[in-house]
Amino acid sequence: MNNFTFTLDPASRVPLYQQLYAAVVGEIRAGRLRGGERLPSKRSLCRHLGVSRSTVETAYGILCDEGYISSRERSGYFACELFRTPPAPEPPPLPRRSAEPACRIDFSTGDVDTSAFPYASWARLTKEVVYSSPQLLQRGDRQGDEPFRRELCAFLREWRGVSCMPEQIVIGAGVEYLTDLLLQLLPEDAAIALEDPGYTAARRLFELSRRAFVPVRLDAEGMDVQALEDSGAAVAYLTPAHQFPMGMTMPVGRRTRLLKWASEREGRYIVEDDYDGEFRYFSRTIPAMQGLDPGGRVIYIGTFSRSLAPSIRVAYMVLPPPLLDAYLRGFAHSSSTVSRLEQETLRRFIAAGLYGRHLRRMNNLYRRKQALLTEALLRLEGASVSGADAGLHLLLRLEGADAVRVAERAAEQGVRTYPLASYAVRAAVPQDTLVLGFAGLTAETIAEGCRVLAQALAAERANKK
Repeated sequence: MNNFTFTLDPASRVPLYQQLYAAVVGEIRAGRLRGGERLPSKRSLCRHLGVSRSTVETAYGILCDEGYISSRERSGYFACELFRTPPAPEPPPLPRRSAEPACRIDFSTGDVDTSAFPYASWARLTKEVVYSSPQLLQRGDRQGDEPFRRELCAFLREWRGVSCMPEQIVIGAGVEYLTDLLLQLLPEDAAIALEDPGYTAARRLFELSRRAFVPVRLDAEGMDVQALEDSGAAVAYLTPAHQFPMGMTMPVGRRTRLLKWASEREGRYIVEDDYDGEFRYFSRTIPAMQGLDPGGRVIYIGTFSRSLAPSIRVAYMVLPPPLLDAYLRGFAHSSSTVSRLEQETLRRFIAAGLYGRHLRRMNNLYRRKQALLTEALLRLEGASVSGADAGLHLLLRLEGADAVRVAERAAEQGVRTYPLASYAVRAAVPQDTLVLGFAGLTAETIAEGCRVLAQALAAERANKK
């Protein structure tokens, strides 16, 4: 009892049993109550502290459950031994994110217009799903729920010309997750060819995964087939519907040449990232490359993040049979990373024709934004625009200007733009070109952003004289 010098405070908002529990833990951790040392009996501790027996019993029960003390029959309670480690050295300061200039207008290629999100329809369907489908709270299929995959399969066939069965589709929380999963299905020694310039996020993912990748140059039609052959890569990662960031659409002749390349050697594959293939403004939508593939060499990846909202982290991957077999064997005990409630909401959204209607509405909206931005940009001195026929970004070439310096000057005024050179690894790209996304901008921010760009361009040209 001499070791128990603490007292309890009946006036405290902390219950007495919690106070007693904390006090005993403190004594043991501090070493004042050593391992094997006997604790007071419940009755004597009640008298000592002036508390009820239930208070002591509750505290001792918690201490026993957590392993701080143990009970020995007819002997009482004893402190358990805790092993102590030397104190850690002073930790280094946490890394801080580098400060970026305040941004009020961002020509980001990853933003979308959420003002046109179908709030009412989505809310109604979500409510219906929550109240009518309690079974969706249980664990679902690892590939995604079969009804959703079946509906998605029909949609992809109609809208993107994808030829697949529901059994080939894997649903996942974002393109990055599915790409990482795919890397685990491909042989470790399979080098991956990336478009150069190309999608920076994919390159960083391969770097983090320590996978060998080879930047392969582009020509006017997309990835250069001879350069791909010379690279020794077994997998080619492509964005054929609207190459990122150059903006060209790969013609069918180049697509078939690449499919022939894939078919000429066992284990070769093409990853088709169809990140914004739903959006085309001056002609009908170009079918996916996967629909041309008779030999099962194309791995098709798409997402709802660009067409609905970035926070809807639902993406899908269509696996050829050999890779599907590897997935089924390697991920037998995995679970889908997408909520079943969200899957069912999306299924109903597609089945009711609401998704198709939404895509048509967004195509019209983005067409107007693209035209508004293009018109404003062409007023700039020496400006030309390309890659604007599809997708959610375009290229602005400012003849004779340093795009990096123009971007820096615009950033000083709170307008963020993206030099084309930042997307290249080895490729020689024009140093006077900016990549500008427009989906997340309004008419007002487009006008203001172009006004700032005009000022930045004028200042850069004046500085060169």
